[in-house]
Amino acid sequence: MSDENVQQLIALTEQLTERMRLDAEAFENRRPYEAAARIEETQRLANLYRFESDRVRQNPSLVAGASAQLRQRLTQASRAFETTLARHGRAVYALKTVTEGVVKAIAEEVARARAATTGYGPGARVATRDAAIASALNRRA
Repeated sequence: MSDENVQQLIALTEQLTERMRLDAEAFENRRPYEAAARIEETQRLANLYRFESDRVRQNPSLVAGASAQLRQRLTQASRAFETTLARHGRAVYALKTVTEGVVKAIAEEVARARAATTGYGPGARVATRDAAIASALNRRA
């Protein structure tokens, strides 16, 4: 891989890192719609990055011919990407956890509102519909 190719890989890595940073920031600030607006281009860059990094991983000689300075820049860009990717993962996980909690709370409220009392007097009880609610939540929330 020539210096030019390594420079292109650095540029790709930096572009993807910036997109992931912006997405993580949007998730952290509870604005996932901002990340959603960029999803197609982010996916395209991620797929290209995955392809190129797999090529280099399978054949390290592809970058061996590049200058030491460029290889160092590529290493730094890759480390920055990995750090940003970890931040992005934490932000997505937090958003997922909150969303699942909200869905579960809504489902429980709906179940309480639909609960029917069976019987009359002191022995009366509330009939639950756990099976119906659990299937709506897929028992994961």
